[in-house]
Amino acid sequence: MGAAKETVLSLDPSMGFEWKPLSTQLEESLLREKLLAVLSGAFGFLAALLATLGLYGVIAYMVARRRNEIGVRIALGANRAHVIRLVLREAFLLLGIGLPIGLVLSLWAGKAAASMLYGLPAQDFVSLAAASALLGLIAFVASYVPARRAAALDPVTTLRGE
Repeated sequence: MGAAKETVLSLDPSMGFEWKPLSTQLEESLLREKLLAVLSGAFGFLAALLATLGLYGVIAYMVARRRNEIGVRIALGANRAHVIRLVLREAFLLLGIGLPIGLVLSLWAGKAAASMLYGLPAQDFVSLAAASALLGLIAFVASYVPARRAAALDPVTTLRGE
């Protein structure tokens, strides 16, 4: 590197140049893309967290509104598993309505953004399947806590509140 530097300076001493290994140049050129990928991942995590909290809030509100009905069901002999299934069924009904709508919208958005996705397919079905599975897991986790709380209701206290 020293000999090459001397040769360049002997041709034109006012010429400025910088020597860097190729790996360093590649890393510096991809810094913006790496930052954008990390930022996109952080926004994706935030979206998943908001989806979890939103679904938890909706299911917890639904359980609170149906508290008396669930208390009557338990008083008439419904076991914990039945009550948990009742609440989870409604959560997965919401998921079953929202997921196809979201998939159609994401396919449409993928077609709209196809010009910006260099080297990537507009519809990546593996990613869509993974995102759908993740949303299913989020729906289960977010609705299981209110479902367990509903199954633990004391029917006497609930009915006494009527």
